Amino acid sequence: MTDAPTRLTTRQLHDLAVRIALAWREIRRGASTGALRQYLYEVGDETIEQGQMDTLDLLATKEAWRMSELAEALKVEPSTATRAVQRLVKDGMAQRRPSRTDGRVVEVEITDHGRRLHRGVAERRIQLFNHLLVNFGPAELPVLAEMLERFVRSVDDFVVSRDDPLTDDSAL
Repeated sequence: MTDAPTRLTTRQLHDLAVRIALAWREIRRGASTGALRQYLYEVGDETIEQGQMDTLDLLATKEAWRMSELAEALKVEPSTATRAVQRLVKDGMAQRRPSRTDGRVVEVEITDHGRRLHRGVAERRIQLFNHLLVNFGPAELPVLAEMLERFVRSVDDFVVSRDDPLTDDSAL
């Protein structure tokens, strides 16, 4: 049995929120982030962007995607997905083609070049996480995974719960 309180005080919750927010910032912007980005996203003499990798991650999972499905999976507006695909097509990592089931629909698919770049980045990403995860015990890893998954769902829930997250400044 533990003597730990079952509920956090408002102050304790605030202090933990600050610590987590600072850790999140350091993950996104820390001093080593540039070097890490270079390690992950430079494949030979080519460099891809994080957003391109996000799109390639999805394109690599099935033969072809409708643009509306891709935008939904990326959690972006269709115009944003279109611009992302345009960059991939321009760089030879993806191609558009008419749908095989509905000629009025255009689909996008990963090219061999895109698949090669994706594979290289994905392999380095696994190397990174293998290195990071050795700092956790076997019992901690499933808990960490569950907590991170729950954290992502909570961020998504927060965004959905906002009436207009871009213009609502009532929380300021």
